[in-house]
Amino acid sequence: MSSVTIRDVAKKAGVGVGTVSRVLNDRNAVSEATRQKVLAAIDALEYTPNLAARRLSRGKMMAIGVIVPYFTNPSVVRRLQGVVSVVTGSGYDLVLFDIEKVEQRADFVRNIPRRQLVDGLLIVSLNPTDEDVEELLQANLPTVLVDANHPELSRVRVDNVFGGYQATRHLLDLGHRRIGYISDFLNDPFNSPVRDRLQGYQQALTEAGIAFCSDYHQQGVHSRQQARLMALDMLQLPDPPTAVFAYSDTQAVGVLEAARELGRRVPQDLSIIGFDNIEAAEYLHLTTVQQGLYDSGAKGCQLLLTEMLDPPASATEILLPTRIVMRQTTAVYDNTTRQV
Repeated sequence: MSSVTIRDVAKKAGVGVGTVSRVLNDRNAVSEATRQKVLAAIDALEYTPNLAARRLSRGKMMAIGVIVPYFTNPSVVRRLQGVVSVVTGSGYDLVLFDIEKVEQRADFVRNIPRRQLVDGLLIVSLNPTDEDVEELLQANLPTVLVDANHPELSRVRVDNVFGGYQATRHLLDLGHRRIGYISDFLNDPFNSPVRDRLQGYQQALTEAGIAFCSDYHQQGVHSRQQARLMALDMLQLPDPPTAVFAYSDTQAVGVLEAARELGRRVPQDLSIIGFDNIEAAEYLHLTTVQQGLYDSGAKGCQLLLTEMLDPPASATEILLPTRIVMRQTTAVYDNTTRQV
């Protein structure tokens, strides 16, 4: 059986091929009665228009690009789920660009606009450079940042400084004074929140009159295994911390493993708080700082679609709140019950 063509639809509807094309491309120069005849013919013949041809006729790719670092990171995956929830039903395809090396960032930002691969771009958890932004602005490519920051681009982000402050303040309020911070590398070009959360951690300590102790900050590659090793070192110091703030829930799991390995009871001997509130945090009863992972992806995509239709005069910023989710890994500091 031969495939149905646009000419078949035109013949059945009793109109010209151009009229069918205008209906397919949502043009206004067609009466409602004619439009309904064409749509009925399309339905009766089960006609599927050539998507590539429709895109060319509209002068658009009908695609949204998403640049992400480390696609397998649980927080990135959750943000992407929010993006997908908005893209679905929008008429746009989603094109994912996964970056694992610094050089790839500049290549993607330079090549995506030049090759006209997408109609709009989301950059997730990756701060663009001034040069990157200049490329995007010159290309007139609508771009929105999610969990990233630059004053010239619209963005949806979390106040990570305040989130780090909240986590540390929670531990201070429980009576802890020796508080560790386990994080990614501070100089990681992909990861500005690690520095922001450290800033919040230090602010809370200063406010409580506690000097920052470099021995209580360990940094390394983002992974559960590396966090476990860093926690083992920290917890075997002559005067170890009584509580640990982990940059992410994934790293907090590594701290939990280290505590178990050393025979430290959680939370009696060691309080642990994470950040993100991924699914595993609830399963492990982990106290954590919740940020709107899903919401940030959804709101970022909604903002991008809006700006693709109506470019703004200036950049928009949406700041999402954070909050402590109390579970079972933090408790009031009681030196009389500790087993160190």
